[in-house]
Amino acid sequence: MQLCLEKVKFDANLIEKYSQPIPRYTSYPPATELTTDFTEEQFLKAIKEGNQKQSPLSLYCHIPFCQSACYFCGCNVIVTQAKDKVVPTYLDYLFKNIEQIAPLIDKNRQVVQLHWGGGTPNYLDLPHVESLFNKLKEHFTFAEDAEISIEINPRYVDRNYILSLRNIGFNRISFGIQDFNTKVQETINRVQPEEMLFNVMSWMREANFDSVNVDLIYGLPYQTAETFKETIAKTIKLNPDRIAVFNFAYIPWIKAVQKNLPEDQLPNSQEKLELFHTTIDQLQEAGYYFVGMDHFAKPNDELAIAQSQGKLHRNFQGYTTKPESELLAFGLTAISMLDNVYVQNHKTLKDFYKSIDQGNLPIERGVKLAKSDNILRREIIMELMCHFRLDKRAIENKYNLNFDEYFAEEEQRLEVLAKDGLINLLPDKLEVTSIGRLLIRNIAFAFDNYSQNKGEKTFSRAI
Repeated sequence: MQLCLEKVKFDANLIEKYSQPIPRYTSYPPATELTTDFTEEQFLKAIKEGNQKQSPLSLYCHIPFCQSACYFCGCNVIVTQAKDKVVPTYLDYLFKNIEQIAPLIDKNRQVVQLHWGGGTPNYLDLPHVESLFNKLKEHFTFAEDAEISIEINPRYVDRNYILSLRNIGFNRISFGIQDFNTKVQETINRVQPEEMLFNVMSWMREANFDSVNVDLIYGLPYQTAETFKETIAKTIKLNPDRIAVFNFAYIPWIKAVQKNLPEDQLPNSQEKLELFHTTIDQLQEAGYYFVGMDHFAKPNDELAIAQSQGKLHRNFQGYTTKPESELLAFGLTAISMLDNVYVQNHKTLKDFYKSIDQGNLPIERGVKLAKSDNILRREIIMELMCHFRLDKRAIENKYNLNFDEYFAEEEQRLEVLAKDGLINLLPDKLEVTSIGRLLIRNIAFAFDNYSQNKGEKTFSRAI
């Protein structure tokens, strides 16, 4: 297997040219294609088919609550201080949601991945964390080497909480930094002193988590190339195993909380490119590899190793080292991804609770993939997103088709990308160049039948 762990190259002109709204491809079709005419019966049928195939499982639990609002946030969250009121009720219904699905799953199917996201999963007190964790362990069969991860807000933990998470069974953990700069933190309403962040990391290392991930965001108000260099330098000193560096999507027409940000202090497109360029140079110089999209990892991290071995995968939880699995998601807004069916739960507590009270699965919308073309395109897009290459002959043999004939229209799009140096188009394969890796979403977009003519405000920009 040829290693893909070479350095990426930054070309500002090409990045600016291709900075268009494009899906992030955590799934194909994108989640925008889920509709309300989807039926519960379609979901149940897909579960049965997964049982027949003995597909491994990935589980996701959504904890939607936050103690305070972060003004940059684009997630589905509920900000409330009434923890004692909302948590017991929500967990009661979350348990019911688990109890609806678990009996339908063959006990021989192993859980290879579990992730808790939010919101703020550590909004839950430790007894509630342990109760939910035990509920999942009671109803599902976990593989011995399962990845069990949780996101936390570092402002609301202490040493005991972190050590307890590891003792309960979590072996991977992530937390958001966004930016070390005090002015930026105050503006986005997320003040996290440097000393606190280093303390939290020291507790995670003491707890011996298998992997620690941190998140940064570029494009926030008052960020400059100089201040963000300092943030990157401090992040490198923090020494996480993985670093995700997200492009801030300013969408106040969708996320009203972002109206609290001073729009006139947001970096312009050129300044954002400079921020991103600085980030790439610093992280690569420090020994981090660009895994894909906005993710960097140490060369000895499982993500980098899996990519070099051609074993990296991608789902609604992002990049993963575990084999192709079906994702079952529990809780408000959570998205399940089975082989040929995606479903999303209700987005409001009222509808989520009402549906379960009526004896129904709390599904708001979904989509059933056309068996042939959609699954074919999904495999191609995920292969490109994970490994920056595509074996055309392998696709031909698996799907019994002539690649160049089947994708004649797509290859016209690819030829444009090839002329710009983003890809190498060879008779038997497609290779993404070191320049093209930063624009992998644009390359995957060439195979996307759904999103070509979507509106400007449907997706975030590629860079």
